[in-house]
Amino acid sequence: MARCDQGYLCRICGAEVEDIIDSELYLRFVIGEIDPETLHSQPECHLRCNPSLAQFITDARFDPHVEIEGAFSKSVLDIEFVRARSTLINNGYARLWEIMSDEIGMSVIDYPLDSVREKWQ
Repeated sequence: MARCDQGYLCRICGAEVEDIIDSELYLRFVIGEIDPETLHSQPECHLRCNPSLAQFITDARFDPHVEIEGAFSKSVLDIEFVRARSTLINNGYARLWEIMSDEIGMSVIDYPLDSVREKWQ
């Protein structure tokens, strides 16, 4: 199969990231951690392959939930940071579901959360 037929491959496990709801790259784009100018040059990764990010997703559609141990576990991080990070990540994850179910064909420039698009303007 040609490389272009494979889609985006996860930099951690090497498997294809088939859906946007599994994409760490697009979640980070949606929440404003990746600049739109560099999106095309960033490596892809499954959300579950990045547990330090995935641990903040509490959405029931993300199953099983991810928990990690050690210095980067949300259980040892500042409670206000965890609250803010969880809100941002969960809003971003919900946005991925909106994008996936979009029937009118949303443009990539419309993917980020409203608050992110406002900062970029």
